[in-house]
Amino acid sequence: MNPGVAEASNLIDICPETDSFFDMVREGLGQQKKALPPKLFYDAGGSQIFDEITKLPEYYLTRTEIGIMQRYVGEMVSRIGPNCLLVEYGSGSSVKTRILLDHLPAAAGYVPIDISRDHLLRSAATLTSLYPGLKVMPVCADYSTEFELPNMGDARILVYFPGSTIGNFEPEQAQDFLSRIAGVVGRGGRLLIGVDLKKDVTVIEAAYNDAQGVTEMFNKNMLARINRELGGSFKLDRFAHRALYNEEHGRVEMHLVSLDNQSVLIGDLEIRFHRHETILTEYSYKYDLDEFAALASASFDVEQVWTDDRQLFSVQELVVR
Repeated sequence: MNPGVAEASNLIDICPETDSFFDMVREGLGQQKKALPPKLFYDAGGSQIFDEITKLPEYYLTRTEIGIMQRYVGEMVSRIGPNCLLVEYGSGSSVKTRILLDHLPAAAGYVPIDISRDHLLRSAATLTSLYPGLKVMPVCADYSTEFELPNMGDARILVYFPGSTIGNFEPEQAQDFLSRIAGVVGRGGRLLIGVDLKKDVTVIEAAYNDAQGVTEMFNKNMLARINRELGGSFKLDRFAHRALYNEEHGRVEMHLVSLDNQSVLIGDLEIRFHRHETILTEYSYKYDLDEFAALASASFDVEQVWTDDRQLFSVQELVVR
């Protein structure tokens, strides 16, 4: 626990342990094509760096989604109705959530779920102070896996999944993830989700290659985290950040590129890199509206779509079939 972060008495803590972290790293870097899952970005430091990314001029996603939420929140909450329990997957700083909470009539409670314990506790404490009548029940978990939610009684559940995080899943994984959410909310239940849209490639690539190098810092923080938590020997200046849009697959592919032939130790594990060999750290899929409706159709119907005037981003209301 970091100094200044208070433990929440109602925290449900099922965050993966260090051994699980090591297993993910060993498995990912032991493949012929090295890869690390994007969930490893989000320790406390990585979450703070990502908050900085959301403020960058090139990073259209967050400000565009916030604009959509502010413009259409009245329509959204009228469709949601009163007395719902708001469950947010990947809550982060919960900035967009406050737009909903400011307008939701008599919310039954709020369940923020995040893999970064310290970041989650700070956010939960802030929301508890801002909304003293709201029951906040934080859950520290890897939301891409099966886990138990707190006892919710008979409250109607609305799952909120903002940002473009659904794009970090490959399409089949995204369908499986949506199916699990459908099981949480039940027949007729709702999901409010952010989906990044296909657009000019230069706009997309700029968002992942900012001029200040904050995204590079965020990408390399994964290696720094391995050094801190697992005793790794990565030298960050011997890796370069690379993010390109693959038009064939409709996704950004983010990598760390080895600048030399080199070996890295993680405890007693030795990992060898050839010059120009890469570690894949993230896919970020972009969809057009029909593509995403087809992706979701195994579990959900798309009931409503809200977009900005430039059609950069969408917030979509899905209802379980």
